[in-house]
Amino acid sequence: MDSKLVGVLKNFEIEGKVIDVCRYGEGHINVTYLVTTDKKRYILQRINNTVFPDTDGLMGNICGVTEHLKRMGAETLNVIKTKDGKSYLKGAEPYRVYDFIEGTVTYQTADDTDMFAASGAAFGEFQNYLAAFDASSLVETIPHFHDTPKRFRDFKAALAADACGRAKECEEEINYVLSQEDMYSVAMDDLKSGRLPLRVTHNDTKLNNVLMDAVTNKARAVIDLDTVMPGSTLFDFGDSIRFGACTCKEDEEDLSKVKFDLVRFRAYAEGYCNAVKDTVTEREKELLPYGSYLMTIECGMRFLADYLAGDVYFHVSKDKHNLIRSRTQFSLARQMRENFGEMGGIIKEILG
Repeated sequence: MDSKLVGVLKNFEIEGKVIDVCRYGEGHINVTYLVTTDKKRYILQRINNTVFPDTDGLMGNICGVTEHLKRMGAETLNVIKTKDGKSYLKGAEPYRVYDFIEGTVTYQTADDTDMFAASGAAFGEFQNYLAAFDASSLVETIPHFHDTPKRFRDFKAALAADACGRAKECEEEINYVLSQEDMYSVAMDDLKSGRLPLRVTHNDTKLNNVLMDAVTNKARAVIDLDTVMPGSTLFDFGDSIRFGACTCKEDEEDLSKVKFDLVRFRAYAEGYCNAVKDTVTEREKELLPYGSYLMTIECGMRFLADYLAGDVYFHVSKDKHNLIRSRTQFSLARQMRENFGEMGGIIKEILG
């Protein structure tokens, strides 16, 4: 065992003697370990304070949200305090500890529509449980994360700079982003005006952030709460549809394979919408299809901006990787916009 990690664990109120510490999971931001004592198991994480410099705010968000979820009777992460009553161990390398939630598994991809619907129900329940929580009390762990007008300004700055002389290679993609400008501000404008309620949003609604019961395969808890922030339900719903209702990988080069799957859209919508039906507003119902489009084109413009800037943010593994990713997202966004009517009909059918 790593003696440094054993030393770190001595600062936390854990039960029993540590008998094993090993790397765990597939996360790319924080470093995660599974801790086994002679009493129980825990998760130890080294928090990436480069990505999340406001560690106090980060842990304040997590503690506030998880405590509320517990009061509502939901299963959730349990933060183990340090021996001096703090939510994490401060230092150049900050650490935190959670109880390990036994009897659960995670999946990287949805093998069928039932699983996709189950993830929709999980994130919908998460949203519903937190409907009465004061989202304005949360800090933005990543400022302007889904502020699409800000993302568009960043895109235009990258285009103006054209640091690598790549703009000439992607005029069609650039023109598409510019042509959609009138679509970008609806969500942020409605949040500012109050037409859309400010919600607690997860902002990383991938299937592998839902713990499924190992026996029943039913969703038990939503995890990875680092990006919990104030926002709109459009963000969580939309981003799930962006990656879950597409028939191909995010970097598919053959655009003929990029298909927006309305069957998958319906499956997720049924899970999510049935969970939030008692708290969702009429304006949110109206804009859920738009949210799917918005998250998709926002992601595409971020890929394209990074390509123009020289691939400085997203990891790339092949030539023109970010340009390829952007093309996939734009193809999907076009199809979503063409299907707004049918998407809206499905939402109305579910929610009335």
